[in-house]
Amino acid sequence: MKKTFILLLTFCITGLIYVSCSSDNETIGQTDVSSVGASVAIDAANEMDVKTALLVSSKTAATGKNTETSPGICGTVTIIQQSAESYPKVFTIDYGTAGCSDNQLIRKGKLKVTLSGPITTTGSKMTIERIDYSIKGIKLEGTIEYTNTTTTPTIPQFSRKVTNGKFTDLAGNVFLNTGIFTLKQTAGVDTPFLLEDNIYEMTEGTHTVTSASGATLTLTVQETLIKKYSCEFISKGKLKIQGGLLNGIVDYGNNDCDSKYTYTHENGAIFNLLM
Repeated sequence: MKKTFILLLTFCITGLIYVSCSSDNETIGQTDVSSVGASVAIDAANEMDVKTALLVSSKTAATGKNTETSPGICGTVTIIQQSAESYPKVFTIDYGTAGCSDNQLIRKGKLKVTLSGPITTTGSKMTIERIDYSIKGIKLEGTIEYTNTTTTPTIPQFSRKVTNGKFTDLAGNVFLNTGIFTLKQTAGVDTPFLLEDNIYEMTEGTHTVTSASGATLTLTVQETLIKKYSCEFISKGKLKIQGGLLNGIVDYGNNDCDSKYTYTHENGAIFNLLM
């Protein structure tokens, strides 16, 4: 996501407008189109914040220090814990009111990350709260719960749940969002403190975005999505998109780490798109 975050929003709005000009002359309302762009940007931000929380908690939890700087994080990290071994641990990542740049993205405000136990342990939960938080001026609110639901030790499994999500774009448009996804880690299991070799499969889940007018767009995993920690893009899998007159499939490709994907509308029209 990183520097592509705003491009995702802009691209989806312009790219899916072409669906309204398809051969059967369907007219897709601007609210629906905006919701598509917002939904992609929201999911990108959620992934970014989970990635940040995992990075901070894995790199700083074992030091025993109360204040730290963490590689890859421009904000100041404050830790509340009784000891390096005790839980819960509370990490506050403070980007300041003026903000600072992570990979060419200006973040402002705070992320509060509460870890109930080691995230590699079944039942442990990592809760991410956004406090006066924004990315490049786009305000993000709500809570992300990332819970270890593993039943087979060799296949770590997690749920990612968003509650009370609220996305306010640069024009002041507000989109409410909720959703829950199931993820399985399929690579990097043998190196729990090294994140770069992790690969996740999003096997099921639904994400709902509602605009101020009440129009709702639902994105559902149709074919398992593949997300490599080392890659900023989903590299494989399919999403079903439904809402208003939008009804089609997003296909992320053949597991290459690139920004290409296709949207196939219900009338058979195929669009080659680029994030």
